[in-house]
Amino acid sequence: MSYIPHTDQDIKEMLAVIGVKSIPELFQSVPSNWHLQKKLNLPPALSELALSRFVRQLAEKNISAASRPSFLGAGCYHHFIPAVVDHLAGRSEFYTSYTPYQSEASQGNLQAFFEYQTMICELTGMEVANASVYDGATALAEAVLMSLAVTRRKKVLLPKTIHPEYRQVVSTYLKDLDIDLREIDFQDGLTDSEQVKKELDSQTACVAVQNPNFFGLLEDGRSIAELVHQNGGLMISLVNPISLGLLQPPGEYADIVVGEGQPLGNEMYFGGPHLGFFATKKKYVRKMPGRLVGQTVDTKGRRGFVLTLSAREQHIRRAKATSNICSNEALCALRAGIYLSALGKKGLPQIARLCFQKAHYAAEKISKLKGFKVLFSAPFFNEFVIQCPKSPAVINKRLLKNDIIGGLDLRSFYPELKNTMLFCVTEMNTKEEIDRLVEVLKK
Repeated sequence: MSYIPHTDQDIKEMLAVIGVKSIPELFQSVPSNWHLQKKLNLPPALSELALSRFVRQLAEKNISAASRPSFLGAGCYHHFIPAVVDHLAGRSEFYTSYTPYQSEASQGNLQAFFEYQTMICELTGMEVANASVYDGATALAEAVLMSLAVTRRKKVLLPKTIHPEYRQVVSTYLKDLDIDLREIDFQDGLTDSEQVKKELDSQTACVAVQNPNFFGLLEDGRSIAELVHQNGGLMISLVNPISLGLLQPPGEYADIVVGEGQPLGNEMYFGGPHLGFFATKKKYVRKMPGRLVGQTVDTKGRRGFVLTLSAREQHIRRAKATSNICSNEALCALRAGIYLSALGKKGLPQIARLCFQKAHYAAEKISKLKGFKVLFSAPFFNEFVIQCPKSPAVINKRLLKNDIIGGLDLRSFYPELKNTMLFCVTEMNTKEEIDRLVEVLKK
């Protein structure tokens, strides 16, 4: 039980220990006009036990994916995280020194990040990966900047099927640069390839394609990449890493692969911090942002790890740096590495199949309800758009009353998509939860 002082004498003794005579003297550096001129209306002091119980009761009023079935995705996903991830990532040698500035003295950290980079390369089919960037949105923006630097061109094509908030971040990055940023429309939920053809020219630095896209649909990235390469530009593929347990690696056709690594062993954390992963071809490695951990040998031939090609502005190049990434999400990257190691080559495909199968089961059930239908006809992974008979706000309110977290109202991002919802299903959603969702929607 924690000791809590109750009397004036207790307070005087505490002040005496630190050499202060009174409470006002303790705060004399704060201007007097900022002082509170009345006593705070606080409840009586609680013991640690009582306070812990009170805080838990407050927390239980929150509605979260941990306590309710959730069908909300749109870039932040509820997945199962093996206990080993928290156990290892929480060890003090990792947790308190995840971004060491005497890096080579921290061989354990560097090896863990090297393994993470290797797994990202295996997952994406690319040749080199960094460790790491801020999140999926900034990873995409950094990929665009890298494309501009590699090609020395001034035009960027960004489809509307990319996460709207990611597009906002890219726009912010390019705001004060002399860059021609063009948006590409969609047809039946997919990037309009005919418009891509029309917009492509000798000044196009890159085209970015999200796959699965924001509507959950599977894009034909290979065909778009062929068009881009014919015009001398670079292809950026923005991916959900879980989907790569089932889909072809984008490294087969893309020049840069980026994405949000939150699904890989990281909690949703109320929207962050998250993890941006970034992978590319070896020939572009000197234009890649962020830190790269390399493997080498010491003077005695023993294997060792070092930070290499890390010419960031806070180190040596400053204004000439490849990007403004001056920190990283290494602790989140560490969790991703542990997660991928724990799942292994069989575990990740199994998770991907569960997400795919359960999402299709949910879509089929919902589409049979009167007034509901799957809006787009293209194949999807674990997210899908439903046309609803009523406002999504009304539907979500009803779902919440039944302890279900519903989907995303797409009209907030796409005004033309009235009464549409983006639903997400992961391995965490049971058949019973899906059936219950359908039953509530039916009513």
